[in-house]
Amino acid sequence: MLRSWRQRRRVSQLDLAIEAEVSARHISFLETGRARPSREMVRRLAEELEVPLRQRNALLTAAGFAPMYPEREVRAPELGVVRQALDRILAGHEPYPAVVVDAAWNLVAANAAAGMFMDGVPAELLKEPVNVMRLSLHPQGMGGRLLNLAEVRAHLLPPIRRQAETSGDPRLAELYEELASYTYPGVDLNVAHVPGPADILVPLRIAAGDRVLSMFTTIATFGTPLDVTVSELAIETFWPSDEETAAAFRRS
Repeated sequence: MLRSWRQRRRVSQLDLAIEAEVSARHISFLETGRARPSREMVRRLAEELEVPLRQRNALLTAAGFAPMYPEREVRAPELGVVRQALDRILAGHEPYPAVVVDAAWNLVAANAAAGMFMDGVPAELLKEPVNVMRLSLHPQGMGGRLLNLAEVRAHLLPPIRRQAETSGDPRLAELYEELASYTYPGVDLNVAHVPGPADILVPLRIAAGDRVLSMFTTIATFGTPLDVTVSELAIETFWPSDEETAAAFRRS
């Protein structure tokens, strides 16, 4: 497991040894099983390799130690302050949409304005857990309403592939394969807008009845988390790209 993470991060045994302040020989012995790490050594190596907390627990278990990082349900009493922060962010972002997702892009929470993404979507796509990326790109979801689908798809897929590679999360690998397999009759996925001097961000241009809503997004995470669940939460907020879109949300 250590070798796998080191190779995933493209770090040599020598480089890892220098950062962890041990010998390259010791790293080699750990990878081949000739030496057994201490709990602190597992923690230090995982920190240097930027291993996600969920996978750090797996490393500790493989080394014969109890997991170090707890994993609680979002609704657990211990995460009350986290829920309060999420609720304030979601409510404070009204009248614009905002959602909270987990590491696999499954919907954890959303504000009322985010309901627009579910309008007209088949019940099959709204079964728990609702996946935000699936909802965004599925032909019967937002993918069928995006006026710049080729452009948005080209910007969403590569980061998910990189997430799958860097996190080692099989759920993301499966999600990427699914999203990449979607077909859109009549849509040329190779045709995308070429950025010009006036372009700043790639907008989501969504057909909403007789209107076109144009939005961009920001993503925020919790700093210095010690809980697996909290470390995997991300808040995605949607912002209007033009005054027409802002006015449409204010009227809704």
